[in-house]
Amino acid sequence: MTAFMMAAMVALFALSVPIAISIAAAAIGGITLFTPMPLVVVAQKLMTSLDSFPLMAVPLFILAGNLMESGGISARLVDFAKSVVGGIQGGLACSCVLTCMIFAAVSGSSVATTFAIGAIIIPAMIAHGYPREFAAALQATSAELGVIIPPSIPMILYGVSAEVSIGDLFLAGIGPGLLIGGALILFTYLLCRLNGWGTGDREGRLSFVRATERAALALLMPVIIIGGIYRGVFTPTEASAVAVVYAFAVGMGVYRAIGWRDLGPILRKSVLSSAIIMFVIAAAGLFSFLITRAGVPAAIGAWIAGAIGSGWAFLLAVNVFLFVVGMFIETSAAIIVLAPILAPVAVHFGIDPVHFGLVMIVNLALGMVTPPFGVNLFAACQVANVGIERIVPRLVPFVAVVFACLMIITYVPGLTLLFRSLP
Repeated sequence: MTAFMMAAMVALFALSVPIAISIAAAAIGGITLFTPMPLVVVAQKLMTSLDSFPLMAVPLFILAGNLMESGGISARLVDFAKSVVGGIQGGLACSCVLTCMIFAAVSGSSVATTFAIGAIIIPAMIAHGYPREFAAALQATSAELGVIIPPSIPMILYGVSAEVSIGDLFLAGIGPGLLIGGALILFTYLLCRLNGWGTGDREGRLSFVRATERAALALLMPVIIIGGIYRGVFTPTEASAVAVVYAFAVGMGVYRAIGWRDLGPILRKSVLSSAIIMFVIAAAGLFSFLITRAGVPAAIGAWIAGAIGSGWAFLLAVNVFLFVVGMFIETSAAIIVLAPILAPVAVHFGIDPVHFGLVMIVNLALGMVTPPFGVNLFAACQVANVGIERIVPRLVPFVAVVFACLMIITYVPGLTLLFRSLP
């Protein structure tokens, strides 16, 4: 059944059938031909895949992102990032990464980061002469920091599944987030120098003091969100609602960039964007249910635990395994299924479960930017109005950079556990 579904899905992709429909159709074919289950299961699993409290954060953060975009908050964050790194060649592209790092401390969602920042930075990069495909690939990759830098919904899911402190996971995400963000900025700078992109990025750049003054309320938003989470005022999912209220209050009441007439188009845009992403998540959930029912993840996890005799080799095998899994199974589903299987094996090899959680999350975050289930790709392609087949060649070097960072995170546990050890 699994082989049939994979082949059917690839064939539908080749015929240019939309991603979500291809996934759902392959799953329906698997149910029809290989199981006695009635087709009513399709509707049930599509609904239950979305029946998740943490997933409520996705449409709310998308709405918050659109409010931030229309209300001038995202633009001020971009201006602030440009004032920091915009003075170098390729500074606008580097600003994309830095802005995503700041926004990640608000959203907890890579998809929301893609829409909120990409709607501003991608058109700006295209206007400054950057290739459209490069802009979309950079935004999709940078946005995965939304689930690595806390708060992070996948961290919550791992903490619940593996019975690990979510607070420790949040602290552990700071080091890897800074490493990946710094590596992407450095690689982007070198790439721009090599290709001659971004020579005019200094134009229109505000001074650091002026940009900080204009972005003060925008920069206060991550402080409120993260501070509220760490002090136990609200959960990360509830933080998405706080982000909506804050973005609305600042955009309408302070910056006065949003009027009552603007709310209709903002809500409509948010609903459409949410529907597209949620349709993909629902279809991926159905597909993941069938693969899990067939015992594929559990069988592979059990094989890894039995065939490998050292922690070093175990981590290497897990990274390869999760990289492949992340390409085909939605991140939340993969964590819920695999964390209870792999985390005890990691502990058996003497690996800290918090460190292992970050290895899992960073690895599966790569699945958000790799075909065929890369939700960041779909979002970035929608914003940039470019086909996914055109973005993939530009995406490969960025994936390589993140994977190199993943290897450092995997074998240098002190990077992950540093902030947890501080008083």
